[in-house]
Amino acid sequence: MDSSLKDNIKVIAFDADDTLWANQPYFDDAEDRLCSILAEYGEPRYIKSELFKTEMQNMAELGYGVMAFTLSMIETALRLGGNRLSTSAVSEIYSLGRSLLRIPATPLPGVKDTLEKISRSCSYRTIVITKGNMLDQERKLECSGLKPFFDHVEIVSDKNGKTYSDLLAFLGIGASELLMVGNSFKSDISPVLNLGGYGVYIPFHTTWQHEQTDEYDHPNLFRADNFRELENIVL
Repeated sequence: MDSSLKDNIKVIAFDADDTLWANQPYFDDAEDRLCSILAEYGEPRYIKSELFKTEMQNMAELGYGVMAFTLSMIETALRLGGNRLSTSAVSEIYSLGRSLLRIPATPLPGVKDTLEKISRSCSYRTIVITKGNMLDQERKLECSGLKPFFDHVEIVSDKNGKTYSDLLAFLGIGASELLMVGNSFKSDISPVLNLGGYGVYIPFHTTWQHEQTDEYDHPNLFRADNFRELENIVL
């Protein structure tokens, strides 16, 4: 990032799940376990497809996060298994969902050191903007040990153009003064670019199907292979 751009950016916003700590791998493992529990009702590919369909149908009412995922798993199991589904299977699926509330939220490599350097630079305000269940996201941020590095935390029901427009208004800055860092091109990067802001895209090795989208080049877009490379962009 050139010096004039560094001078212009006032706020760096960070996604949380799969940007600051791993999250999706635990959900992937849960899906695999669900397929094992429901093996007599279909192949893994079919069960995962049915689960995703249920999640999308429930999105408007349940939103994102562990609670929504758990209810969607149980609903999918009841639909596929019908009267043949045992109470022990339902109990196992429920316990599987509850286990996701204990995701350790260990910072990914380079995250803590880089955030510390950004904080010491006193060059930017730093915030977290994440979607999901409020209690769960607050717990993960607390457990990660990263909370002291952020001036503000925003937990939202979705990330789209309106979400970021509202955030800009709350922060009292223009779009060109915001740099968003995240692993989801669809939710973290594209909406900010469309508003005239800047994005640092750090892909994660696994992405939820709902977050997959076509990527594109943009003059305000930076790409990084890992979190440490953020230092070369903002410091």
